[in-house]
Amino acid sequence: MPRIIDTHKPGFLPSDDPSRDRLDDPLGSKLPQDWDDRKATARAYRASQARATGTRRRSVDPCTSELDYSPAQLEFMLAMQAYKQASGRMFPTWSETLEVLTKLGYEKSLKPTVPGTK
Repeated sequence: MPRIIDTHKPGFLPSDDPSRDRLDDPLGSKLPQDWDDRKATARAYRASQARATGTRRRSVDPCTSELDYSPAQLEFMLAMQAYKQASGRMFPTWSETLEVLTKLGYEKSLKPTVPGTK
């Protein structure tokens, strides 16, 4: 009868899974089953799982600032927040920010308003 592994029990490590192949790592770095200190390995694995399931405060909350945001500012912040959540990028590039602004309906004016631009 095949051995059944309970992956939900406390202390289970990916290295305990006999179906895991050593060739899974294309970069050749040490895999958990190669580590010597099992206690440190278990701690590191639990920490990585906590980070994976933990949530960071990423939402825009206009109540947390002393400033009163204008409707346009709030609309932009919420649009950027929605973009970050949809794309999974915490720090969008300037090109992505311009894309969000364009989708909000902003267009370049005929006259340059920023000094040094053509």
